[in-house]
Amino acid sequence: MTGILHRVILCVLALLGVPALAVVVALLAGGSANSVPVISATDIPHLAKNGAVTQLIVDGKPFLALAGELDNDASTNLDNLRPIWPILARMNLNTVLAPVYWELIEPQEGRFDFTLLDGMIQEARRRNLRLVPLWFASWKNGMSNYAPLWAKKDVQRFPRVQTRDGKDLEMFSSIEGYGNATRDADARAFAALMRHIKAVDGQQHTVIMLQLENEMGVLGDSRDRSLAANKAFEGPVSKDLMAYLQAHNDTLLPEFRQLWQAAGNQSSGTWEQVFGKAPKTDEIFMAWNYSRYVGRVAEAGKAEYSLPLFVNAWLYGGQLNEPGRTPSGGPLPEVMDVWRAGAPRIDMLSPDAYSNFVEFCERYDRSGNPLFIPETTGGPEGAARALYAFGRHGAIGYTPFLIESNPQRDPRNELGRVYKAISQVMPLIAARQGKNSLTSVLLEEGQTEKATLGDYTLNATFGAPALRTWSSPPISPTPPSDTPPAGAIFVLTAPDEFYVIASGAMSITFTPNTPGPPIVGVGTLDEGNLVDGRWVQGRRLTNYGMQGATGWNGVRPAPAPALVLVPSVYFRDRQTLGYAGQDDGAGILRVKLYRY
Repeated sequence: MTGILHRVILCVLALLGVPALAVVVALLAGGSANSVPVISATDIPHLAKNGAVTQLIVDGKPFLALAGELDNDASTNLDNLRPIWPILARMNLNTVLAPVYWELIEPQEGRFDFTLLDGMIQEARRRNLRLVPLWFASWKNGMSNYAPLWAKKDVQRFPRVQTRDGKDLEMFSSIEGYGNATRDADARAFAALMRHIKAVDGQQHTVIMLQLENEMGVLGDSRDRSLAANKAFEGPVSKDLMAYLQAHNDTLLPEFRQLWQAAGNQSSGTWEQVFGKAPKTDEIFMAWNYSRYVGRVAEAGKAEYSLPLFVNAWLYGGQLNEPGRTPSGGPLPEVMDVWRAGAPRIDMLSPDAYSNFVEFCERYDRSGNPLFIPETTGGPEGAARALYAFGRHGAIGYTPFLIESNPQRDPRNELGRVYKAISQVMPLIAARQGKNSLTSVLLEEGQTEKATLGDYTLNATFGAPALRTWSSPPISPTPPSDTPPAGAIFVLTAPDEFYVIASGAMSITFTPNTPGPPIVGVGTLDEGNLVDGRWVQGRRLTNYGMQGATGWNGVRPAPAPALVLVPSVYFRDRQTLGYAGQDDGAGILRVKLYRY
């Protein structure tokens, strides 16, 4: 009788427009449709310090987000998402980043519709995926095109960034005291969103964190030129910012401290007096205003449900950063200190790292900022990058953009093979992040790299080493110039034993770091998988992966003892085994070393 009554209630409430998911959660909890579950802060997804790294904790355990981000408009319609969910499953994702839109959640001011969000939560939960909503609200790629029409139309109440000639741009102004109405409207909507997520997901934790806005900052100029912005720029630097900089002077990032010192290291004055007369000062000014704005939105949301929050940065590529060429005032590495001062409730400042990947991993993995990569490249290049980020920088997650199109760029599903392998080793990786029992390398053509793993130094070289047949001089199977980078993660499990997950071709020699015999040999190399933490043996690769790498007969390793990682080591073509379909990827390699 109770089940029938619940179904009747749900039908009636559906006619009234009350989200069914919220009702189901409340009824199952024994409460009313409007009740909000009481949740301990330690029960919900949160960040926690573990030695030198900060980790995302989900359901009591460290969680690595093997993620992908949907196209910008993909989640504006649940029917559009229906064929995408199976694609995500084939790529072995455990997390999906999907936009949620202020304009669709609050189409009329003060009236909220969470139908799309509820549908995504239900589908993600059904497929054992975690969800990271991206709050497309005041800004997306610097512009304000995802704001509600009622806000766009009211330019007096919700003022815009202006050019030098007084022209309004399609960007809400972030200037304190001028853009406050926009900020407060955004904050009210975000608070309603967080309140709703807590009501429908506070127990299940499908939603594990959120992104606030998207790649915000002024485009086309180094700062807002409205009258209000000019007045603020010509006035004194905020006392709050100056107090923060003075209190944290010893830990400021070098590039910011140098800029401040070059202008005289003053503790008060106008923006140009304190930071100098240059476009970088415009960027600092905008960073302060954007961070204060977004910080207030974050405060409103966390007051309802304190999930981790991050903001993302549109980064410059092969050219020097010029404020306005990339969004001026966004959370770029040179103004991270300003963002920390202005928005202390933001947990992570995150790079959209398409180019200069290693550089931006290093610049965002500083000063206690946890590394989460919310946008980057997928395919084979993405597979190598993910291994590097998790192993070298203790990354919380890795997220190729436009993930639903990855199969076209990655027909062998290399990213999915690597994600599956990482998921099997995730507890071991999480336990070792920030320690010398875990490392990784990322190599472009022609590069070499050294890394420390326990008592050994790894000397990694891109591509396979020189090979020799019995009747020919050495030959070097150098990959073509368009070959993706090679990456590998190494997980030490015993003093002379480790797991490897690799992508691309490389060779590795080993040097001991402790007294004893000087030469290190590769004793055994096995392929396999971890199933519920138990090693399941595959092939024994006695020829260190060299045999079959080129299809030539009589190939032997070069004289120096080396671990050779090439695609034939961790791919077995299913067609050669009598099966149709994609390659059957061997996920993990287990290596045992010895010294002589």
